[in-house]
Amino acid sequence: MFFGTWLDNCPALDKDSRVTSPSDSVLRALTDDGSFRVIAARTTDTVNGAVQTQKTSGNVAACFGDLITATILLRETMAPQLRVQGIVRGKDASGTMVADSNPGGTARGLIQLAKGKPEIRVAGGFLQMMRTLHDGRIHQGIVEIPTDAGVSAGMMRYMQVSEQIVSVVSIGTLVHGDRILESGGYIVQLLPEAQEGMLAVMTERLADFPAIETLLQSPEFTPAHLIEEILYRMPYALTEQSALRFECNCSLVRVIAGLATLKADEIRSLVEEGGVLDISCDFCGKGYEVSPEQLRGLLKAN
Repeated sequence: MFFGTWLDNCPALDKDSRVTSPSDSVLRALTDDGSFRVIAARTTDTVNGAVQTQKTSGNVAACFGDLITATILLRETMAPQLRVQGIVRGKDASGTMVADSNPGGTARGLIQLAKGKPEIRVAGGFLQMMRTLHDGRIHQGIVEIPTDAGVSAGMMRYMQVSEQIVSVVSIGTLVHGDRILESGGYIVQLLPEAQEGMLAVMTERLADFPAIETLLQSPEFTPAHLIEEILYRMPYALTEQSALRFECNCSLVRVIAGLATLKADEIRSLVEEGGVLDISCDFCGKGYEVSPEQLRGLLKAN
């Protein structure tokens, strides 16, 4: 199954210590007057890991990277200690992309192209975001991605419609063939304490703000630099920084748990075949072997 509220209450970080940040990281900031929260991330290595395991390239890789970054930003914004999944369902049933962001900063992804389709048509498709709540329930929402836009616009629409939080979202991925040159983005959230004057300042600031693709190409690109530029001349505190990395959480235990959901007759049929069952993880390609004895154990458990 594809499927993750939180306020910045961590002690402020020393702004001069950010130069020691890992290559991929997410950084949160809060303006001193409580008007805005900003979450910025560099996701280059994380996205590249997912792109390589899914063996994709070009525009599909770029959109895939945007979805992974969007899912990470949503988790860091709404549910940093819980799991979040983002799903893009391409227009005209062209395929599906899934991003999975977990506590601890790990992320992975999956691409499923429809048969005969060269790429997934993101513009005009649907963006679905799913996150667990603290009571175990799942919050999910789905929005249509504008026909002339991509994941960034879809994510901004999702934040306003499903989460009902006024936000500006900008996400980008630079690709050369099957290699990710740079990936990252930011969310600026309007908080209830925001005054009309500060809102006008931020609106004017973001109206003239460089495109995310330009920012990604800058040698100064880091989450800290993004926040500095967004909150120029606004007093703020860095509240928390977290490392990000590509990692799949698959395991033999999870594979067997998945097989346990099969009907008893289906498991019995696998046992009667008598051979070792070879199963590969769709997210990372790692192979697992399930013996007939382990399958018999599932029948006993049923």
